[in-house]
Amino acid sequence: MMSPLIAAGANNLPYSIPIHPNLVHLTLGLFIVAIGFDIVGALFPLEKRVFKFLAIPATRSNLFDVGWYNMVAAAIITFFTVAAGFYEILMADMAVDGVSDWGLGFKDTMIWHGLGGVLILTMIVGMTIWRGFQRYLWRQDRARQVQWSYLLVGLAVFGLMFAQGTLGAHLGGEFGVHVTADQLLRSGGNPNQL
Repeated sequence: MMSPLIAAGANNLPYSIPIHPNLVHLTLGLFIVAIGFDIVGALFPLEKRVFKFLAIPATRSNLFDVGWYNMVAAAIITFFTVAAGFYEILMADMAVDGVSDWGLGFKDTMIWHGLGGVLILTMIVGMTIWRGFQRYLWRQDRARQVQWSYLLVGLAVFGLMFAQGTLGAHLGGEFGVHVTADQLLRSGGNPNQL
């Protein structure tokens, strides 16, 4: 008898809940908070009155601290996110037919999603290094710790994350990759009986 950690279940994984989608949302949250707080920090002189009116004790340096530490955490977590994604895609059923809303077949969607994951990982790590140089070397003595170009690149990464997330949603929603109910229905099982 196989160990429950090795035997693949109805979702074709050796565990009941896929890890990659959960880590994806952690990566997204950390990155969005990092860029969001850096934007608020960059616009702080304009928003200072709002913080004062709402009685929120905020300082510009604290906003940049949140941006920095969330960016570092996003870079670390994204390595695990991409690794879990590649592991789980290796366990996927490759004999899936059909096309996504974007007109891509399963394998093309999977390849673009994998390449996009590596691209976003590279960009997040690059932005973390860029952010570190801004924080500790280039803009250490300036009130605005981040460059406008850094923030614009961060917003562009948001767009890439949207496209990447849509490809991942196609894999799960349209092709049923690692979706337990979908896998049971394809094999003739009844998800309501489990």
